[in-house]
Amino acid sequence: MAEIAVGKVSDFFARPVVAGVDLTGPMKVGEKVHIKGHTTDLEMAVTSMQIHNQDVREARAGDSVGIKVPSPVRRGDTVFRVVD
Repeated sequence: MAEIAVGKVSDFFARPVVAGVDLTGPMKVGEKVHIKGHTTDLEMAVTSMQIHNQDVREARAGDSVGIKVPSPVRRGDTVFRVVD
């Protein structure tokens, strides 16, 4: 499967477990993403995404979004969209 870089983790919040992501490409709820970094290697489907505490279904390059993640990620980790 191919992967396309769509952003970088800018922040991480432990409660709720949410990653702040600065997007360099589009992202939609339901897409599969791979978050990769020095100690991070996480594949997941995007189930929830927010911009300024408002739920959104999709976002584009330049947006800063919050996505729920199942485990901690780190600032600087790269977010890839998984393409079948």
